[in-house]
Amino acid sequence: MRPPRFWYAPAGPLALLLQPLGALYAYVTARRLRRPAIHKARVPVICIGNINAGGTGKTPTVIAFAQQLQAMGFSPHIVSRGYGGSLQGPVKVDERVHTAQDVGDEPLLLSAFAPTWVAKDRALGVAEAESAGADVILMDDGHQNPDIFKDLSVVVVDAKRGFGNGHVIPAGPLREPIEKGLGRADLLLVIGRETERRSFLKTSPLPQKLPLLEGELLPLQTGMPWQGMRVLAFAGIGHPEKFFATLRQMGAELIHGEPLSDHQSLSDGLITRLENEAKLRGAQLVTTEKDAVRLPPQFQQKVLTVPVRLTFADSAPLFEALSMIGLDAPQSH
Repeated sequence: MRPPRFWYAPAGPLALLLQPLGALYAYVTARRLRRPAIHKARVPVICIGNINAGGTGKTPTVIAFAQQLQAMGFSPHIVSRGYGGSLQGPVKVDERVHTAQDVGDEPLLLSAFAPTWVAKDRALGVAEAESAGADVILMDDGHQNPDIFKDLSVVVVDAKRGFGNGHVIPAGPLREPIEKGLGRADLLLVIGRETERRSFLKTSPLPQKLPLLEGELLPLQTGMPWQGMRVLAFAGIGHPEKFFATLRQMGAELIHGEPLSDHQSLSDGLITRLENEAKLRGAQLVTTEKDAVRLPPQFQQKVLTVPVRLTFADSAPLFEALSMIGLDAPQSH
C-alpha cells in the first residue's frame, strides 16, 4: 500500500485521532527492543535502517556502502529479510535461479553488487554470511530488530519528506518516536538535494552529538539520450513521485507517471495495459531498477531502466564511522 497523504502533512484531526494506536505501536516496539541481542557476529555488522516506514533511500545506501567497503579491500555480505519473497532462508541469492517472488526485489537487486543472503531469521542469515567468508556484514534494514548486535547503526532519512508529521504508525510514518530511534543511531544519513538537506537540518529535532552524513541520489550516466524522450513511467517504490521528478530533471518528456504500491506485483495484465498506452501515445516504457527485477520475462527487453546511485557530499563522516569499528585499512586476502 502507498503511505497515506496525511502522514506527510501537518498533524490534523485524523493523526490526532490515531495517536493512541501510535502510542501502542511505539510501546510494543520499545518492549521488543529491550530484549538482549541473541547473536554477536565475529565480524563487524553495519545496519542500514530507518525510522520511517519505507521510502528513504535505504537500498541505494546499502549499495554505496558495499561498493565503498569493496574499494577499501573488504568482502562485505548483505543480509536481508527478503520482503515479499516466499523463501524463509537462510539462502544465498542467485539471480540465475531466484526470482523476486522467491527472495524479494531488493535482495535480487543487491545481489548484483555483493553476496546477498535472505533470511526471515536475521541471526541465521548473519551466521551463514560469516561462514561463507564475509569480513563485514551489511544488514538491509533491521534498526528495530534487537536480535543481532550492531557495531554501527546508520539511520537513513529522505530530506524532503523528513519524519513526516512526527507521529508513529498508524498516526504517522514512524516506526518509533524520533528521539528513541535516533538515540540508538551512530550515524544519520540525510539524502536529498542540497537545498532540501539544508531545510531538513534546520527544522528537524536532531540530537546535537549525532554524526551526520549527507548524500544525493543521482542518475547513473549510461549514455542513454533521455533529453526530449517521450516516456511513460511506472514505479513501485516508497515514493514514486521522486522517480518521476528524476526523469523530468534528466530532460525526458513524461507523458504519464503510474504510481504503484511499494513492492507491487507487476502482472502481465498491468504491464500490457501500460505497454498499450505507451504505444498509443508514442512513448517508451521506463521504470526503476527495483521494479525492473519484478518484470515478467517477456517484458524485460521492452522497458528501459534508470539506475540511480548515492553520492556523498562529504565522505569524511563515513570514513570516521568505519574507522571507529576497525574498518579503516585494506584487508589482505
